[in-house]
Amino acid sequence: MASQRQNDSSAGYQPLFKSFATDAIHVGSEPEQWNSRAVVPPISLSTTFKQHGPGKHAGFDYSRCGNPTRSCLERAVAALDGLCLTLLIGLALSSGTAATLTITHLLKTGDGILCMNDVYGGTNEYFSKIAAEFGLDVSFADLTKLELLKAALKANTKMLWIETPTNPTLKVVDIKGCADIVHEHNKDIIVVVDNTFMSPYFQRPLALGADICMYSATKYMNGHSDVLMGLISLNRDDIYERLKFLQSAIGTVPSPFDCYMCHRGLKTLHLRMKQHFKNAMAAAQFLEADPRVDRVIFPGLPSHPQHELTKRQCTGCPGMISFYIKGKLEHASTFLSSLKLFTLADSLGGVESLAEHPVSMTHVSVPENEKKELGISDTLIRLSVGLEDEENIIADLDQALAAAVSISKHIIFLHSLT
Repeated sequence: MASQRQNDSSAGYQPLFKSFATDAIHVGSEPEQWNSRAVVPPISLSTTFKQHGPGKHAGFDYSRCGNPTRSCLERAVAALDGLCLTLLIGLALSSGTAATLTITHLLKTGDGILCMNDVYGGTNEYFSKIAAEFGLDVSFADLTKLELLKAALKANTKMLWIETPTNPTLKVVDIKGCADIVHEHNKDIIVVVDNTFMSPYFQRPLALGADICMYSATKYMNGHSDVLMGLISLNRDDIYERLKFLQSAIGTVPSPFDCYMCHRGLKTLHLRMKQHFKNAMAAAQFLEADPRVDRVIFPGLPSHPQHELTKRQCTGCPGMISFYIKGKLEHASTFLSSLKLFTLADSLGGVESLAEHPVSMTHVSVPENEKKELGISDTLIRLSVGLEDEENIIADLDQALAAAVSISKHIIFLHSLT
């Protein structure tokens, strides 16, 4: 069941998930778990815990293996991903890349990973330059086309890695369609979805057939650009036990303070994502109507190739917009350097608006031929629309576009003098 829509801007999408805000605020924060009845879970900094007897502890023995503050966060994230209260199995890790590393350790030499071809540059780099060097068979395909997925499956394929929407060209992948095909091919293939861009507020991959849902919690989940963390949710006990062992054995664990901060951020996730959607829609509509812009990519616009799929699969859209500015590299560079409200910086999903140039920043490590194939060109700009006032966001985009156009006028003037 789902709650009633409160506004018209998100009409046509899937219904909102029931009790999302309530779960975000209360699951993992139950005062009854502490003798003090603290409403806010305390930060447990102890690295070791007294045992009743040899090998007989009260749930925690060494902080790398488990920590009370981390456990609170892990339970909360699993609840937001749609798991029932009796099956809250999630894991918090030291970064999104650490989550990718830990999940990949489920495989062994000779196993195959099939990955969406348009993904975060760090994911591409890890699979191509590290995982492949350790004997994993890594391949990439455009998973927006299910026929290409079928053609790319091999006898040794053991994991499918989906990122949707993709980074940075915001392609949307049919999670259920992919999961059905893969599990029919081999029920033991593990389907992983990087849900960083959508967050569980807008998309629940586990309900669509995925086996593992992961996040760079550095982004929307924490939401304030002050925590580096990865998160994993899953609904299979067997995979959870293996990942729990790997989390401890590899040591990819976050600090208790970061867990506290991320858990705190989750409590306002529903409010933040609603406003990100509203502001991004306004910015995307402005950019699409602007003659200084060549093309806008935003799943919330009817012009997006997978707009209808987005509405069938999601409850809304996050604050991510990519667009091609008219002109060349110098126009993109001028636009980015002229922004005043938006900050030119890596990352995304914080309360502040950010802008970046994928070809020279987040995706600089992607080979040139792959960037060309994916459309990651000199004129592609990625925006993470924040929570500032809508009119200020649009005014900043407008003045930066004007600055970029002035470059063209200056070039034409110089040519007229020669």
